[in-house]
Amino acid sequence: MALDQAGAKLVAYLPSDDVIYPCHLERLAGALDAAPGAVLAYAGVRHHYNRSAPGAIADEAGQGWLQLVQCMHRRVDMRWIERAELESDDLDRLFWSRLRLLGAFVGTGELSCEWVDHPAQRHKTMREPIGGINPFRQRYRVRTPLRYHASIGNAIDEARLYRQFRERPPTPAAPDGLRILLVGELAYNAERVLALEEQGHALYGLWMREPCWFNTVGPLPFGHVQDLPCEDWRAAIRALRPDLIYAQLNWQAVPFAHEVMRATPGIPFVWHFKEGPFICLEKGSWPQLLELYRHADGQIFCSAEMRDWFDTVCPGLSASTPSLVLDGDLPKRDWFEAAASARLADTDGEVHTVVPGRPIGLHPHTLEELARHGIHLHFYGDFTQGQWRGWIDRVRALAPRHLHLHANVAQDRWVEEFSRYDAGWLHCFASRNGGELARADWDDLNLPARIATLAAAGLPMIQRDNPGAIVAAQGLVRRLDIGLFYDEIEDLAAQLRETARVDSLRANTWRQRELFAFDTHVPALLGFFREVIS
Repeated sequence: MALDQAGAKLVAYLPSDDVIYPCHLERLAGALDAAPGAVLAYAGVRHHYNRSAPGAIADEAGQGWLQLVQCMHRRVDMRWIERAELESDDLDRLFWSRLRLLGAFVGTGELSCEWVDHPAQRHKTMREPIGGINPFRQRYRVRTPLRYHASIGNAIDEARLYRQFRERPPTPAAPDGLRILLVGELAYNAERVLALEEQGHALYGLWMREPCWFNTVGPLPFGHVQDLPCEDWRAAIRALRPDLIYAQLNWQAVPFAHEVMRATPGIPFVWHFKEGPFICLEKGSWPQLLELYRHADGQIFCSAEMRDWFDTVCPGLSASTPSLVLDGDLPKRDWFEAAASARLADTDGEVHTVVPGRPIGLHPHTLEELARHGIHLHFYGDFTQGQWRGWIDRVRALAPRHLHLHANVAQDRWVEEFSRYDAGWLHCFASRNGGELARADWDDLNLPARIATLAAAGLPMIQRDNPGAIVAAQGLVRRLDIGLFYDEIEDLAAQLRETARVDSLRANTWRQRELFAFDTHVPALLGFFREVIS
């Protein structure tokens, strides 16, 4: 720790990407000399090329704090919060707020430094949606679980969440155990891959560069996956000689997965893809996506509708090599083990619904109508709420008693938290495909990740009725009889008050919820791998 090595009575900071002017340190020291009761002095700062601030720089969200380059403080015994306790871009939280307890902060009144704006700034790496925990982990090569809370984004405690996995011993190798190389990124519920390791198979990881916040890459915080070096991954693969490459999952991984497939002829290669073909068209990676499907030794589609759609684009594709249908975001069974909680409706007699993520298709006037029928909406996710501030303000003006905001809930609390509600919302949209796959869009083909979240808690799923259309989520929910379909809110309100029907749907969902756990499908997946290898 640099502060432990500091011998002077005053401490100033100069990050490598910032600038101080010749008078800067003199002015700060002078301000502290002139204010014996002050503990910190700060200068005015130039920022974002041609802007300036006399003190803290406010960001687009209206929050901000003094930057390191602006500050000089007296040497104190207090220290910055470090990685083992918390990673954050909020300097107030990490040090300044506690330092204020020791004395005043005084300004010099002069601009004498520059906080340089550029894409690689630490706070940009940390904040969703451009940054996030996975870009941060990769950039700083973090090999341990993180306690992480950026100023924009959900609080994440990997150390607590994954302790049960990290602290258990490795599973002994099975006699017929496979060496499986995971390539690309694992997205949501990444710990699902441990269900393969628990069957005695050895897992290795080779990860895409520049992930988005939800593209989970290694070093994985739950352990039991050995990473290959990215610097010379071709030689590392040759040395490993994996039995199978399992590449996945979203559009960001397509270029790297394609590169690995081209570089590893002779190694069985399975391509598992979720979101989404239309983004690949938009981003220019569509040719690589089609080559992955055409030249992989095995194909995994995230829904039957997605498989059939690809067959309209490339006739006979799904029959050209072994193929499987398996959603790519399924969570691990361990998160399903908690007992259900008492329902809020049993206390107040009103209907409570939940949306664990973006309230897609729920317009403010829709919430107003739900409120007239006594139906509450519980909206989860700090980061998502930040993106939907205008929507929240409009809904609160129309239905102030019926919108409830909650912090993000990690997987280990899904059952306890969400089982309190009567039903949960999927994406609500009017399909326009008219039953023709060629006209389907992503809403039609997608199985939203929240399906498994709601299923784990035994909640019936609400979505718009799209009769005659091809909609993957609609087909799944109807087939299992675990949801409610509506055209008008008045009709939905009546359905939600049919207690016997809702109870039946809840029982159906609870009874079948392990269909939404990755572990349930591991035997079929391993059988598929062996078919591909053979």
